[in-house]
Amino acid sequence: MMDRDFAFGKSNFIWIGISVVLIIIGFTWMSGGGSSDGISFNLQVFSVQRIVVAPIVTMIGFILMVYGILKKEKRRTSNDDSAK
Repeated sequence: MMDRDFAFGKSNFIWIGISVVLIIIGFTWMSGGGSSDGISFNLQVFSVQRIVVAPIVTMIGFILMVYGILKKEKRRTSNDDSAK
């Protein structure tokens, strides 16, 4: 069976997946409902979740994305190729 050589290992994909989820959660928390009638101003724009928590979660997601991309996978050395 052919052994494929991917650029990323399993742990890299796990870190990238976690970071994508955190980024989506952060941007979802930053977004929000507008005014109900289209004219009045919604004070929920200034909530702690939108101004503090969501940007922190999003930044953690971006930092984990960089970590997931730059993390080196430990390569296993095998002598299976020399037996062929």
